[in-house]
Amino acid sequence: MTKRTVALVGIGKIARDQHVPAISASPDWELAATVSRNGKVEGVAGYLSIEEMLEAHPEVDVISLCLPPVPRFQAAATALRASRHVMLEKPPGATVAECHALHTLAQDAGVSIFATWHSREASQVANAKAWLAGRQIRSLQIIWKEDVRRWHPGQDWIWQAGGLGVFDPGINALSILTEILNVPVRISSAELYFPENCETPIAANLEFGGIVDADINADFDFRQQGDQTWAIEIATDDGEMVLSEGGAKLSINGNEQTGNEDENTLTGEYPRLYARMHELVSNGGSDFDLAPMVLTADAFLLGRRVVVDPFHE
Repeated sequence: MTKRTVALVGIGKIARDQHVPAISASPDWELAATVSRNGKVEGVAGYLSIEEMLEAHPEVDVISLCLPPVPRFQAAATALRASRHVMLEKPPGATVAECHALHTLAQDAGVSIFATWHSREASQVANAKAWLAGRQIRSLQIIWKEDVRRWHPGQDWIWQAGGLGVFDPGINALSILTEILNVPVRISSAELYFPENCETPIAANLEFGGIVDADINADFDFRQQGDQTWAIEIATDDGEMVLSEGGAKLSINGNEQTGNEDENTLTGEYPRLYARMHELVSNGGSDFDLAPMVLTADAFLLGRRVVVDPFHE
């Protein structure tokens, strides 16, 4: 079977840790080129600009964008105007408006666009969603705490306007939340904790409202030491569920659940994303859910700003 070709734009930590291995192991994709000011992938043609790469590789089907959110829009727009399919690392943009603009560009060009949410592909998210179906939620608490120095070393962009700060991981929790609930939710209030030397928050407390009559809140923190916590705890009218380790583990009424996945199902969040992208391109479709992005934007709109101690890596 002939593989489709993909180019990676932005060769940083997430590209090296996740995208390159997922592409290398895929039966569907071949990495044909990269674009980066600093990074390269051994044995793969590298370019300094997306325009140079597009001109040199008319055969490349898909552009997978791993740039930080702020510079991503121009690169995505350039690729779409060149009639290339586009795959966006989360979040799909720096603003909701530019995400809508990219979707329109993709529709006008007749190409596929995929706003990826890798945490939705964690191994137990689908099982959690299935268990919640038909059950009434009484309370839901998101606890998403990690050490920014461990997971984002040297990534100064995350503290600059548009970099999202603690919402860079927090949006992963929101992507799971909007996937497993069968009703929409909204941000009703928020407190955002900004280091006095940063433009984005290092922690956040969120309260949610919506159609569901339940107490829903979230606690995000980039200052966690020791054990890292990525969990969603839900109490229902039929027991309690804990989705932990970013969606990799599921406990119901204290009993850890096993996979229940077909043995041939792809394992790993990013391999599943690339399999989904292959399906979209093959079928001429797009997948552009912005629900996690909207909740994040609303948190910034409603959030009460609290200034805290400066952050120094």
